Amino acid sequence: MTIGIRAGREIAHRTFGTGPRRALAIHCSLAHSGAWSGVAADLAKEMTITAFDMPGHGRSADWDGNGDYLQAVAAVAATFLSEPVELIGHSAGGIAALQLALAAPEMIRSLTLVEPVLFAALRGTSHWDAYALERRPHVEAATRGDWETAAREFMALWGSGLPWEEIDPRQRAYLVKRMPLITACAAGSDADSGGILAEGRLEALDLPAMMIAGTDSPEAVHAINEAIAARLPDVGVATVDGAGHMCPVTHPAQVAGLIGVNVNRG
Repeated sequence: MTIGIRAGREIAHRTFGTGPRRALAIHCSLAHSGAWSGVAADLAKEMTITAFDMPGHGRSADWDGNGDYLQAVAAVAATFLSEPVELIGHSAGGIAALQLALAAPEMIRSLTLVEPVLFAALRGTSHWDAYALERRPHVEAATRGDWETAAREFMALWGSGLPWEEIDPRQRAYLVKRMPLITACAAGSDADSGGILAEGRLEALDLPAMMIAGTDSPEAVHAINEAIAARLPDVGVATVDGAGHMCPVTHPAQVAGLIGVNVNRG
């Protein structure tokens, strides 16, 4: 683990594997760079993967609340681009990965997105209404400052399937402390503050892309994947059987296999 100043923030990062392909992986909200360890183990001979702790996560410094959160994550990610990479993003990290790919497409060899939670893509559809209903319990708890209830409700929808009471107490404390970061992501996820969905932007992203989702994940992510895939010029859509939103952690071999398929198209 290395800690240094990147894009004006104290950021921790680590490297997995020794393979010839260079990759950059961005984790989901409430996790840390170690969430990629299982995927990276399966790709160790093919890739050298750099993964960093997003602001407020893992060993990176706390989020200071200044600016747009996911744009800040994308800015940190950009500091790792010394050469073209295979870019991988999960959930909120997938939104930051999209922002980065759109900002510096010449530095991205391939793009693999695991359930990017770009809910703005659902606005004006029935999927948006269903998503708003699903998230109401954790949003209402967050609004009243009840972060433990917010974390419990959020994990019931977006976690690995493990009941809240069975999660290690230290991990529960980690989740509760970081729940405000879910609110911080809203500008990017719900309002598309990064302008990902602007006319012509996704259509211009001409590189090998893949959208991955777990078969047991919320319907909203499947609709998001389909909406994004419909606008990308070179894209595959894949599912991981029996997996939920945390498939990079719960089904690393399957996710790694799909990443391998995508990068080898490039």
